[in-house]
Amino acid sequence: MLLDRLEELEKRVADLEMNKPASASPATPQVGAEPTGSSQPASAKANAAPASADVSVAAGSAAASGLSASAAGGNAMSNDRVVASVGAQATEKGKSGAPKGSKEEPFSFADFTWLNGNARTKEVPLDTKFFTPEIRADVDYNYSFSHPKDDTIGGSSEVFRHGEVQVTQLGVGGDFHYDNVRARLMTQFGMYSQTTPRNDASPARGQWQLDNAYRYISEAYGGYHFNALHGINVDAGIFMSYIGLFSYYQFDNWAYQPSYVSSNTPWFFNGVRVQIFPTAHLKIEPWVTNGWQSYGRFNGRPGLGLQILWRPTGWLSVLGNQYALGEEALGVQGRIRYHSDDSIEIKYLDHQENFLSKAAFSLTGDIGCEHGGGVSCYGNSAKGPKQSFLGFMFYNRFWFDHDRYGLTLGGGKINNPGRYLVLLPPINGATAASGTPYFTENPGDQFKAWDASGTFDYMPSQYITFRAEFNHRAANVPYFSGPGGVTPSCPTAPVVENICGSPGAFVPGFTPDLKKIENRINLAILVKF
Repeated sequence: MLLDRLEELEKRVADLEMNKPASASPATPQVGAEPTGSSQPASAKANAAPASADVSVAAGSAAASGLSASAAGGNAMSNDRVVASVGAQATEKGKSGAPKGSKEEPFSFADFTWLNGNARTKEVPLDTKFFTPEIRADVDYNYSFSHPKDDTIGGSSEVFRHGEVQVTQLGVGGDFHYDNVRARLMTQFGMYSQTTPRNDASPARGQWQLDNAYRYISEAYGGYHFNALHGINVDAGIFMSYIGLFSYYQFDNWAYQPSYVSSNTPWFFNGVRVQIFPTAHLKIEPWVTNGWQSYGRFNGRPGLGLQILWRPTGWLSVLGNQYALGEEALGVQGRIRYHSDDSIEIKYLDHQENFLSKAAFSLTGDIGCEHGGGVSCYGNSAKGPKQSFLGFMFYNRFWFDHDRYGLTLGGGKINNPGRYLVLLPPINGATAASGTPYFTENPGDQFKAWDASGTFDYMPSQYITFRAEFNHRAANVPYFSGPGGVTPSCPTAPVVENICGSPGAFVPGFTPDLKKIENRINLAILVKF
C-alpha cells in the first residue's frame, strides 16, 4: 500500500514539473562559453557578466568552456546561451554551439564586467545560434608636449602620431559556433595593421612575408569544444595573449596607454591552446606557440606557456601567466627566454545606489630573463652580461553615477637590462628586424623607465566610451620623440615611405631627437558592439 502511494506521488510530481510554466524554471545556460580577459591577446599580449560571455582577450580574450562567450571580461558580451568570462587579456568570445548542459558555465556565477581588460558590454543585438558578431572602433587624437616635427611618437604599442586624428583599430568579425565547433575572426584595419607587425622580427627569417600575410588580422582561429568537466576547448591559430593584463582592445581597458609591463609584452600568440575548466571558478590553459608575439619562429624551437585563472568570488580575480623555453632572439641560437606575469584584481566597493558606485584595483608584477647565446639570467659573468626583466604596474578605478563615469589613476615601472622587451623607436623607419644604430638593444644595454597616468571616461551607453587621458613617461636614457623628431632628411639616398636608404639605417649628419621625458594627452572614442 505504501509503495503504491509513493509511486502515485512520484507521478503527480512528474506531471507538475512537466506542466510548470517556462518562466518558473531557471534557465539553463548553453554549454560553450568562453572566459574573457586578453589575450587576449588578443589580445594578445583579454568582462564577464552572468548573462554574457565574451571571451577574447584582447587582447583581450579568453574562451571558456567551449560555451559561447560574449559577455564577460575583455570582449565579453551577454546572451542567454552563454555566460563565461575570464580576466584581462584572458578573454575571448566563442560559442561552441554545444547542447545545453547541467553544469554551471565557467565564471557565470557573477558579473565580471568590472575587470581591467574585460569589455563591459552585456548584450549582443544580433546574436544568433550560429554567429555572434563583433564590431570595434578605436579613433584617437594624441597631443605630445614635445611637438615632434614629424608627428611621430615612439615607445608605445598604442599611441603613434601627434596632433592628428587617427583610426588606431577598426575590427569587424565575431564568433562562429555550431555543433561544438568554434571559430573566431577579428580584423585590424588602421594603425594597428602597421604598428603591430613591425614589432615582430620573425618574418625576417625565411620567405613568404608573414607580416603581410597576417597584417589585417588580430584574431583568427578554429577549434572544438569537448563536453568534459566544465568544458574543454582546443583552438589553433592566432589568439590574444594574456600576458600583461590589459586587453589589446582599448575599449576593454581602464586606461588607454598601459604601463610598460603590458605595453611591452605580447598581445597575441600564433599556435595552439587548450582551455580546461575543471570547475566554474578555474581555468587552466597551456599553449604551444611559434614564439613571443610572433607570426613565425625566431629560431628552431617553439615557446611554451601556461595560464591559470582563478575567480573564487565576484570581487576577486587572480591570473598567472608563465612562458618558457622559446628562443626569441632572431638568429641567436640557444638564447632561451623565461617570463612570469601575475595579476590580482579586487573590487572593494560596489554600491550602485551611491554616487561613487564602484571601486576596484589591479596589481601586476612581471619577472623574467634570458640565458645562453652570450647572456646570463643571474648577473654579469663569464657567460655574458645580465639579461633580465623586472616590472610592476598598479591601477585604481572609480565608477560614478551608476557607472556612467570612470576615473582611473595608475602607472608602473620596469628595469630591462639588455633591452630585449623595449619597444624600438621608429628612427628612420626602424623595425624589430632591422634595429637601429641610434638606439641599440645589445646585451648589457641598460633601460629603466616609469610612468603615471590619469584617465577619465564618459560611458553613456554600454557600447561606447569617450576617453580623456594624461600620460607622463620617463626613462633613464633618451628614448621618447623630441621636437626634432626621428625622421631624417635624405639628400643622397633614395627615400621610400619616408625612409632614408633602408629601414633603421645610419644617415650621415643625422641625429634623432630623443628625450628622457614625455608628456601626452590622449582623446579617444571607443566603440564595441
